[in-house]
Amino acid sequence: MDLDPRKPFLRRTALDAGVSPKALRGPGFRLVLPGTYVAAPTVVTPRVRARAALLPYDDGAAWASHASAARVYDLPIPTIADEHVSVRRAGHRRRHRGVKAHVGRHSATRVVNGVRVTEPLMLFVEMAELLTLVDLVVLGDAMVRRRLVTPEGLVRFCADARHKAASPARRAASYVRRDVDSPMETRLRMLIVLAGLPEPQVNLKVRDGAGEVIRKYDLSYPAVKVAVEFNGKVHVLVPGAWEADLERRGAVDDSDWRLLPVISSGIYSTPVQTLRRLHRVLLARGLPGVPLRLSEEWRAHFPGHADAA
Repeated sequence: MDLDPRKPFLRRTALDAGVSPKALRGPGFRLVLPGTYVAAPTVVTPRVRARAALLPYDDGAAWASHASAARVYDLPIPTIADEHVSVRRAGHRRRHRGVKAHVGRHSATRVVNGVRVTEPLMLFVEMAELLTLVDLVVLGDAMVRRRLVTPEGLVRFCADARHKAASPARRAASYVRRDVDSPMETRLRMLIVLAGLPEPQVNLKVRDGAGEVIRKYDLSYPAVKVAVEFNGKVHVLVPGAWEADLERRGAVDDSDWRLLPVISSGIYSTPVQTLRRLHRVLLARGLPGVPLRLSEEWRAHFPGHADAA
């Protein structure tokens, strides 16, 4: 039988094609999943792993779902070891090491890069089984950024979803927003909101008298001219970006805006200091709706920080 080693294939398929067990263990092939191989020069991408996970199934009988589908779409999710496939009936599932099979009683699929995957709205609900609230909102914001879903469509879909993870999906969908530029901006916004502070506006554009955009703030409270921005390593590593940032801050000072920059450690290591600083500024500037004390809810969603004990 014909065998294209550039595509994933099962061990038994290789043996039927005349490839010896010794050759499979040699340098000419690499393992994708237990019992599944490709030719050694093949780059094992999420697409290749998803195709390998679907090999035990007849064409169209299963599709890549959950984390596997998210990786095929190239969406930001944490590391999840297993591949995931879905079938329409429990009796159609196959045992395959490294692959988790789900029953997805729906036909919400599409083909992406040659792989049949769960369509985006249903994928968001599926991922509520695997992700925390903050990681799920990161995923939703990225889906909106990629124009795979809209915030309104996501809320409607989750409201009507019949799925065991529908409840956490509905909560996460309520936080998904347009115009979020990066996962870290999502994490910063969720830290603020879960601490009980008013939700900041996303990507506010400040225009001059002629209507030209002169500044854009990641997160802001325009009523009291306070902006919160996540500053990645580019501001430190790229001199031009650093200089432009300094000039921008000077312009902000001239316009009475208060800019509060936050780096990754301000989210992962010292979120308490980040929240207290923002809290003080918002109280001082008189923003309506700011509580006198911060909520403790954020702590459950940002564990491992320096003040966790």
